[in-house]
Amino acid sequence: MTSVIPGGRQVNRVPIRMHAVTPCKHSVMRLADVSRLVAQLDGVAERSRDGLLDWRYRGRLVARQLDDSHIVIRASFEFRDFLLHSFPETFSVPKRFAKHMMIVADFENGNPDVVEDAVIAAWELQSGR
Repeated sequence: MTSVIPGGRQVNRVPIRMHAVTPCKHSVMRLADVSRLVAQLDGVAERSRDGLLDWRYRGRLVARQLDDSHIVIRASFEFRDFLLHSFPETFSVPKRFAKHMMIVADFENGNPDVVEDAVIAAWELQSGR
């Protein structure tokens, strides 16, 4: 499935499978990188609540900050399972999120390309794209 985000950039989740097969060297992702990414996604608003950021599509959660190095991202159960098995160094599901369509991304130890793909997938899920 391919989506075009503002600016003409095409986004395709198929590269995630390529990352799983051929890991690459990557830089560390920061919250500012997430903010820049979601600023390009149609209809997503950023806000701060109690000093933590969250990003919502027309009020529906896309992702939110847990601390300085983790965000929780909305994901279907099927996609969440794929991410957990393919990228265990990047994603986890604490007990409190087990029954929810959410996955935690680790910026310090994770793959920023895959985190970016997961955020875009959350936007697609919430926006119906």
